[in-house]
Amino acid sequence: MRIAGRGRDLITLRSGEVRIASEDALSADIEPDRTISRIESQPPRTGIEGLVGARGGGRLREALNSILPAEKSAGTPLYLLIDDLAGSSLVAGWGWTQWKNLWEDGELRVADGKGWSRPVLEGVCIGFRPGASSLNEDGTPRASYNATPVVELPLPDDPHSWHALPDNQGVAFRRARHIDVWCDDVLRIEAGFQDSATHPAGGRVAVHEYRLSGSVDPTSFELLSIAASPGTLPYSSCPAAILNLSRLVGVPVGELRNAVPEQLARTAGCTHLNDALRALAEVPVLAGLLKNR
Repeated sequence: MRIAGRGRDLITLRSGEVRIASEDALSADIEPDRTISRIESQPPRTGIEGLVGARGGGRLREALNSILPAEKSAGTPLYLLIDDLAGSSLVAGWGWTQWKNLWEDGELRVADGKGWSRPVLEGVCIGFRPGASSLNEDGTPRASYNATPVVELPLPDDPHSWHALPDNQGVAFRRARHIDVWCDDVLRIEAGFQDSATHPAGGRVAVHEYRLSGSVDPTSFELLSIAASPGTLPYSSCPAAILNLSRLVGVPVGELRNAVPEQLARTAGCTHLNDALRALAEVPVLAGLLKNR
């Protein structure tokens, strides 16, 4: 798996002028078991090569915090890009299922050290809760994924909506994520993400989409409200994850990286929605960029 990631912090001034506050790019190679075999950044970061050998799903985030602690404390785009390798590498293989001429039966498989096997996912999230229609009797996921054609990014009517995105040909997967913050009487948040893949007929299809909206106390940074609107999701059992978000109200947003996996673990949450919620820990950094603007 070859990863090309890019992120930026963008400020829109009252005048409508747009300024880039920071920007990072990531390049990495990941083995079938999600082990990082190569990783580089632009601008370069001293020590990033220490992440070689770390594995998505195998305490990658602990390694990131240990090897590059300054990225977390500064809330850099690079930190979010590396943090997201855990979730994005998990679902990226879904892109192959859209290319039926290259994929035997549409079933997802994972490398288990002995070859490739269908993963047993019963109980890992609310979409795969015991008894859900998303599961086969043996606990493996059904091959009938819901997927929807989506509008290409960047959006044509908003030239600043996204940074430049690669025009990949052939099998390719993309996770697009945004977090917008502005201030009136409180801090307002709108965030979202989309997991999509190329399609042999052209264009892209999505498998995961959520939009988040919320408000934050500008002094204590406690989360005052949070809501999620599901878009395309792979199974009818997935949207139930939004019912438990009220558990996070009152939590300081800077603590969401720990609070989300504690409050919305396994069948109480959705793996990918949880990633979007955890990323809101960067809201205080973004709010700091709004001062005196």
